[in-house]
Parts: sequence; structure tokens; C-alpha cells
Amino acid sequence: MEPIRNSFTSAMTLARMGVPHIPSRFVLPPSQRPNPSIPAAAMPVIDISGLHDPAHRPHVIHQVGLACKELGFFQVINHGIPSSLMKDAMDVGAEFFELADEEKKHLVSDDVHHPVRYGTSLNHVKDKVHFWRDFIKHYSHPLSSWIHLWPSNPPTYKEKMGSYAVAVQGLHKQLIGAVFDSLGLRADYLEEDIEQGSQVMAVNFYPACPEPELTLGLPPHSDYGALTILAQTHQGLQIMDHAQSWHFVPATEGALVVQMGDQMEVISNGRYKSMLHRATVNFEKKRLSIASLHSLALEKKVGPAPELVDDQHGSGYKEASFGGFLKHISGNEFTKLGRYIETLKMSPHEDEV
Repeated sequence: MEPIRNSFTSAMTLARMGVPHIPSRFVLPPSQRPNPSIPAAAMPVIDISGLHDPAHRPHVIHQVGLACKELGFFQVINHGIPSSLMKDAMDVGAEFFELADEEKKHLVSDDVHHPVRYGTSLNHVKDKVHFWRDFIKHYSHPLSSWIHLWPSNPPTYKEKMGSYAVAVQGLHKQLIGAVFDSLGLRADYLEEDIEQGSQVMAVNFYPACPEPELTLGLPPHSDYGALTILAQTHQGLQIMDHAQSWHFVPATEGALVVQMGDQMEVISNGRYKSMLHRATVNFEKKRLSIASLHSLALEKKVGPAPELVDDQHGSGYKEASFGGFLKHISGNEFTKLGRYIETLKMSPHEDEV
């Protein structure tokens, strides 16, 4: 591990040095560079306070279903997580990245299976092209099984980030029930598997960048899990619509972004799609996001819900697990890989062979 640590240079370190140009390893080919003038998306903003009211729940479920089918992304308000809890998590996340390098280096790992992992780009050992992002990822559910491995510095990191992790895990249960309901499944579909499932908190820091038009914070990708719930300090996330055009996701005060992952595409038998998204960077502003990625347990295989497979809609996907996804990405450079979801799609009548 020591050579990996010694070769590690974070985006934060480069920003502190005040480099006037990004190093060549961050420069993307022209066809992959972001267009700074693209518009913001007209993303649905759904008030989910009605989920607990039998009179209003059907309307909310209808809104959720439309958003999942048309875009695969939506924002939620009145979600029950206090703004103070969100702010505390954002603030302590920023404090972590402001620490001196020596305070964080012991958490560096290039092992995607490691339960707590600090790094830069995607995988600074394997990446040929680097991305202007530092991150810390940690397993978070159940919290008592993992929190002792989390950073002890800043001193309030475990308390503040842990409180937010528990709150967003509770929100996830409500949201995934609403998504299942919108598919015509029981709201408690896979309830036990979801309770035993995985929650990975990815805290992402994108320092101000001297040449944001040449690089990205994250390349285009879809998340493997069922749902991702994202908080962000500033606009920077972009999504690709069905016409393959990029749009900014607005940073709505107090709202959380909800996006479908590959697992949900499989469970829904393709009715809902996981959407490509990427992170851009900014010349003036640093940006922080906290993505809570929710999937079934590591080795739990999931296929299309039987209720969504019939004579008109054959099974369109092979069974797969979160562990299979990690194996897919662990030995390869991420940007050279095709999307994992593409490896799971079945050709017509393949399920009859």
C-alpha cells in the first residue's frame, strides 16, 4: 500500500498550489469535454409529504412514476430530513477535505471492496485520464457495523455524517416503496432484502478548477444500485436525456436529488431506466456533494420482478448483484469499460433458451 499512498496527489492539493493550468493527465479528449453553455433540466420537484396521507399518496405515486419513466431523476422536497442535519453533514464533509494530506493518507486505498476509501479521480492507480475530484466513500448500513472505521478527524465527522446517513437510509425506504408502488408492485416488495442491503456514502469534493472546460469531476456513468439520493452545495451535476443531450440538474434549496440505478432498471424489467450522469467543475466555486447509494446486499442477485414479466414483456435482464458490479470494475480502467447494465441485457427470447 505504501507506494500507492506516496504517489497520491489530490485535486485539493493542486488547487492549494494555485496551479494556473491543470496537469495533462486531467485533460480530456475534445469529444469528451463539457459544453459550458448547456441549459438546466426541467427536473420534476416532488413534494413527498403526502406519502403518509392515504388521500394524497396516489397523486405522489403518480408523480414519482412519471418522473421515473420519463427521466429517471427527480428532486424531492418536504422529505423529512432537517436542513440543519444536511448542513452539518455538508460542513463536516468539507472540513475533512480541508485537512492536511497527512491527516487523510491512512485512508487511501485503490481496493473498490474496502469499506472506507479515500482517493482522487476514480482510481488514481488505474486511471489513464484523471478527474478533478477527491472523495471518501464508506459503508454506512447498519451504521453500528461500520462507523468505527470512519474518519476520527474532524472530531465530529462520525456524529454529523452518521446522523445524516441514518436519516437518508430512512428516506430511502419511503422512496423505494413509492417507486415500487408506481410500478404496480407492493410497496413492501423486497422489504427484507432492502433492510439487509447496502448503503454506501460517497462524499465528493470538487475544488475550483483553473480550466474547467478541459476536464470533468466525474465521467458519464450510471450508478449500479437501486436508488441514489444526492445532496449538493452548487449546480454541477449533469444528466443525459433520452435524446442524448446533457442538462444541468438545478441545485434547489433544501431538495434532494433521487436517481434510478441499474438495479432498479433490472427490477422494473426496463420500464424505468438508469440514466447517464456526470459531474462538471467550476472556475470560481468549489462544490461538495453527498451521494447515498443504496443497493441490495453485496452478493444478493436480483432479476426482473416476476409481476413485470409476461407474454408481452419477456424477461429483459439477467440476474446480477452489487458484488458482480464491483468485480466488473475492479480490474479495469473505469472509462474503458462499457456500462455494467449493458452486460445484463438479454436479447429477445434469450430467456427461453
